[in-house]
Amino acid sequence: MGKTIFPASLIEYPEADGQTIGKTDFHFTAIILLVQMLRDFFAQNPQVYVAGEMNFYYEQDNPKAVRTLDVFVVKGVLKHKRRFFKRWEEQAVPNTIVEIISKPINQTDLGAKFGLYDRLGVREYFLFDPLGEHLKPRLRGYSLEEGRYQPISLSPQGTLLSLELGLILFPQGDILRLIDITTGELLPTSLETHAQVQQTRLEIQQTKQELEAAQAKIIELQVELEQLRYINR
Repeated sequence: MGKTIFPASLIEYPEADGQTIGKTDFHFTAIILLVQMLRDFFAQNPQVYVAGEMNFYYEQDNPKAVRTLDVFVVKGVLKHKRRFFKRWEEQAVPNTIVEIISKPINQTDLGAKFGLYDRLGVREYFLFDPLGEHLKPRLRGYSLEEGRYQPISLSPQGTLLSLELGLILFPQGDILRLIDITTGELLPTSLETHAQVQQTRLEIQQTKQELEAAQAKIIELQVELEQLRYINR
């Protein structure tokens, strides 16, 4: 008997693969903060999509051809919310994938990912171990060169350069931090952004109070001046 062919409309692409293991607070926090920082960094570019903990389907009509990606960035696609990412519909693959390591990684599994990602044309692949339990050094990066992944050199300071993102990556505690290579500025986390906003509000309020005090002093001096003029008539 021949293989049964189902209409494309009847093929189900689950939003979860049912195989991803649960993540600790350390790994979950590393993911959401990285997604947030990348989304803020690319916020003004409508053609850059950033997502995390999402299924990436890479073969049409084959729901088993799927990877759940921790963090990924795709250039050249519209920025809107998705349930999953289908390669054939988007006509694109992630430019950069970041995997947050939460279990021991073996060469067989890593080789399989290399084989898939380089075949699909994923330009960069990073691995980060928040707790330093399974990866030494705990930050690694690979760049696709002539169809094969080559290690990105780790600087003496423990940083990696992402040309695709225009960012420098480095571990800080149990999270991954980012520096804009154009400005040299550290990308803030949501908490740091909130703190900056609060500090700015305090400074504005302080400036307002100082201005009001100065205006009151000017009025006081004007009154005193008028009184002296009256006395000296």
